[in-house]
Amino acid sequence: MYRFFRPVFFKFSAETMHGFVAGLMRLAYVIFPVRVLLRRYFCIRHPALEREFCGIHFANPVGLAAGFDKNATLYKAFSLLGFSFIEIGTVTPEKQQGNSKPRLFRIVEDGALVNRMGFNNKGVDAAVKHLKSSHPGIVIGGNIGKNTATPNADATLDYVQCFKKLYPYVDYFTVNVSCPNVAHLNELQNKESLTGILSAIVRERNQQEKRKPVLVKISPDLSIMQLKEILQIVEKEKIDGIVAVNTTTQRTDLASGEEYVKSIGNGGMSGKPLKWKALETINYIRQYTGGKLPVIGVGGIMSGKDAIDLIHAGATLVQVYSGLVYEGPTLVKKINQAVLQLSKK
Repeated sequence: MYRFFRPVFFKFSAETMHGFVAGLMRLAYVIFPVRVLLRRYFCIRHPALEREFCGIHFANPVGLAAGFDKNATLYKAFSLLGFSFIEIGTVTPEKQQGNSKPRLFRIVEDGALVNRMGFNNKGVDAAVKHLKSSHPGIVIGGNIGKNTATPNADATLDYVQCFKKLYPYVDYFTVNVSCPNVAHLNELQNKESLTGILSAIVRERNQQEKRKPVLVKISPDLSIMQLKEILQIVEKEKIDGIVAVNTTTQRTDLASGEEYVKSIGNGGMSGKPLKWKALETINYIRQYTGGKLPVIGVGGIMSGKDAIDLIHAGATLVQVYSGLVYEGPTLVKKINQAVLQLSKK
């Protein structure tokens, strides 16, 4: 069905369609019969799908990656599509508009998206307001970042502020220091900056009654030495896991014309071309840590097989975003069916 509508959807800009789909899902959620039908069609429950990750129980291994539900307004609606967890954000302390439009593009021939959104969101207080209502049986992750106007020297304050305000309302945190669409944010992955941010967050967590997992989202463009250094910091600071990977700034091995790709300009690329970078990164993390560090795999998941590949590489859970754009809402169900088939074998 989605294949029939996709050519029509793709006649409109990617960000326009994002808004349209978000509105459609919110409408579907408030209409009770539609809500029931969607949940019955898309949601699969089976013991073989259940996962334990960082001490949290997940009904299945499939989640919605950060970037779609920036302001925590869609997690209830998207729970109807079969996700077991939704990662909201990236959330910053203060509201910000992000980068100028257009800032979200499709590279259809390669099954890719390029975005330079720039952490556009309504701020942490707005997210908290939406999260105060009950969660519909799903796990909520909080993806946190800094405001663009905040100098890197003061970034720790932004991360801690978001962490403290979201703490009562989310189940785990992802520290986003790797988005290529915020000026100089990638620099926070260096040893001194990352250690400062993570140690401050851990100190704040130690003051809470309940311990909640903290993960770090890393770039696919790291060298082996950089990745090794981050893993050493993660171990030292007792961080619970890794989200691998964020979007890439590289544009290698694309089928689309070089001139068209250049016309899009800067931004992080996600989708099908990212799969191999995600696989390499996850596999290295597994080998380096002996499989002891939990990983959420994200990048290039366009089918059930893609998800299985990331799981075989070392991911316990997976997240999708671009795959929804190209494959439609049945992608979640297809992944869960593939995992079930694998369990039977």
